[in-house]
Amino acid sequence: MKTVRALLILGAILMSGALVPGRSGTKAAAQPLEWSDRGAVESAIAPQIVAKEREELEALKAENLEAFGKLLAEEALFVDARGPANKTQVMNNLSGFTLSEYTTGEVAYLPLTSKSGLITYKMHKKAISHGREFEADVYVSSMWEKRGKDWVCLFSQETAAK
Repeated sequence: MKTVRALLILGAILMSGALVPGRSGTKAAAQPLEWSDRGAVESAIAPQIVAKEREELEALKAENLEAFGKLLAEEALFVDARGPANKTQVMNNLSGFTLSEYTTGEVAYLPLTSKSGLITYKMHKKAISHGREFEADVYVSSMWEKRGKDWVCLFSQETAAK
């Protein structure tokens, strides 16, 4: 039930445009968070979420799909230009994918519950997908939840940046 509530909150936030950079009149005050300056955020969980997001990216870069998969909730939903995908589909799609390099920009954090939050950031990535090299600039939004001692990614969306 908490997950459903968090997804409903996330939907309302995204529909309101509260996390769109450069939009005036945003209702949610997302705090900026630099990858290198995680201590500046007042929330105790924001740095943990940012660290888990980086761990997820590093697992892709190391081609460690087992480590990547352990960071995803079983009910995880990922969205990109091809549409939504569940955890099984994401893991199957990563066969033949390598994240060669990535750089990230400023991170904004939005608390959702006492054990979950959403981050959004801009990323430039170089990757190889099924033998084809490519580069892309994307905005990433990821929602994480702490379950017991572990953090899991419940939702992630990449949107092409212009």
